[in-house]
Amino acid sequence: MKPERSEEYFDGIFNSFRDALDRRGKVLPAVSYVAITHNDPYCVLISTLLSLRTKDDVTLNASMRLFEKADTPQKMLSLSQKEIEDLIFPTGFYKTKAQRILEVSRILVDRYDGRVPDTVEELLSLPGVGIKTANLTLNLGFAIDAICVDCHVHQISNRLGWIKTKTPEESEKVLQTVMPKRFWIPLNELLVSYGQEICTSVSPRCSECPESGRCPKIGVTKSR
Repeated sequence: MKPERSEEYFDGIFNSFRDALDRRGKVLPAVSYVAITHNDPYCVLISTLLSLRTKDDVTLNASMRLFEKADTPQKMLSLSQKEIEDLIFPTGFYKTKAQRILEVSRILVDRYDGRVPDTVEELLSLPGVGIKTANLTLNLGFAIDAICVDCHVHQISNRLGWIKTKTPEESEKVLQTVMPKRFWIPLNELLVSYGQEICTSVSPRCSECPESGRCPKIGVTKSR
């Protein structure tokens, strides 16, 4: 199926969203910052695992503390679970995440010679790795085209009328049919930031959105 909207349309949307975020002084999402500063798929993978059900600033601080001690699977295995727990606290479910980090690191060392696999199927076989984590690792760790959908991407894409879906999993599949491939990688980074700052889940800041005039605001009952 061909994209329903042109590349020029998405260029315009993405640029206007970036300009609005620049005016608010918004920094990169935590995992994107990790990808730039560490430039390593392993750090991207582990930071994404830490980000699940955790606020962005907590994720970033926990990631930085952890990677100061261990930024490879081999180094991570030299730490105890308790040491990892202390380093990543207070991320959500930090004890479970510490266990998963050790399990993932062990598999990477034993099965992949310490390297992160670069296919969605292999990533999904790792403990605690779901489709969002797999796709974000492919995006930011390997620059491989994949659509990563979290709650912000799902909600904003539906509000704009790009798609009409009920779950992030469904959104991922439908977005692949309506969005040109070159927008797949920046989609998550941009809409996560936009959802945190402007197009919030509750009472979005439509008065600050440069696309407010042409946005159908589907599902929005109250805005600022």
